[in-house]
Amino acid sequence: MLYRFIPIILFLVGLLVYVGWHVWAVVPLPIWAKWTLVGIGLLCFALEFVGFTPLMNRLPLGLASAVYNIGNKTLIILCYTVMAFLLLDLGRLVHLVPRTMLHDSLPTSVGMTVLMAIVFVYAGIHYNNKKRVAIDLDSGGRTERPLTLVMASDLHIGYHNRRADLARWVDLINAEKPDLVLIAGDIIDYSFRPVIEEDMAAEFRRIKAPVYACLGNHEYIAGEPDAERFYREAGINLLIDSAVSVDGITIIGRDDRSNKRRKTLKEFDIDDSAYTILLDHQPYHLEEAEQCGIDFQLSGHTHRGQIWPVSWITDALYECSWGSHQRGKTRYYVSSGLGIWGAKFRIGTQSEYVVARLNSALMR
Repeated sequence: MLYRFIPIILFLVGLLVYVGWHVWAVVPLPIWAKWTLVGIGLLCFALEFVGFTPLMNRLPLGLASAVYNIGNKTLIILCYTVMAFLLLDLGRLVHLVPRTMLHDSLPTSVGMTVLMAIVFVYAGIHYNNKKRVAIDLDSGGRTERPLTLVMASDLHIGYHNRRADLARWVDLINAEKPDLVLIAGDIIDYSFRPVIEEDMAAEFRRIKAPVYACLGNHEYIAGEPDAERFYREAGINLLIDSAVSVDGITIIGRDDRSNKRRKTLKEFDIDDSAYTILLDHQPYHLEEAEQCGIDFQLSGHTHRGQIWPVSWITDALYECSWGSHQRGKTRYYVSSGLGIWGAKFRIGTQSEYVVARLNSALMR
């Protein structure tokens, strides 16, 4: 299976060589110290690929978590270091940066180190600062009472988002005193091992409201049958190409696009007399919900790229890669995710959960 990733691996190795060459030239250290620095960088980079091997399930959980975190953080730091050196190289080409800044330069070495430290300390703090997004929805008189809905997507619990993280998120959800909790897929990251060993299902059972969710692509990566079993154990109502009526709301959960044989939205028997919420992990073909008379669609998947400038790419790829959107009478919210895949960094994007107030006929 790894052969599919050979072009990506070669590209990343190219970036590593580019950065390594620059670091070797810039850092004013003796040869042995430069080799040590390069060796540490190579080791951290290699851990990114260890994280996708069977070895992860043989390592002690704490060590496996460290391997996952160090490897993924190294990858993001590498990308930003590449951007920094590219700017310096462009500066040299237009004669704005003197050659001495890129050869045995203590000011450049210290400046780059401090800059990266500031950026990634901020990125880590920003990731852990979960943003509460409030929206108002109108049932059009189809619900008997106002309802509070807490909505989230892309928790990615696993080696990096551990039980302690999940416990804090559950506390945030419970603090809203919701009537319903809706999750638009990718609760799991890619391995069930940490989820089972830390009994994360017990945290979901602490949620003081019914929880409804659909599958995401990462549930298929981790193993869809295991995902179904975990959802049952966690007390999560999993909707796979099915619908349920709760408090005057029809909640439809579509299977993920990973299943090429999933139902089309037109195959669902949608009742116009009920307020309809669609959970669909990947926000493709938003026009389908509008054409089928869906009132509100919750999606995730994009993370809005997690870090800038990847957010520019997701904004270009999707009709809506993040936030509120509307087509005709159908409203949408594409969440950038409560958790995250890979490194726990957010730059130019936010980790969030949505609190929706669904107004009823009594409030009109």
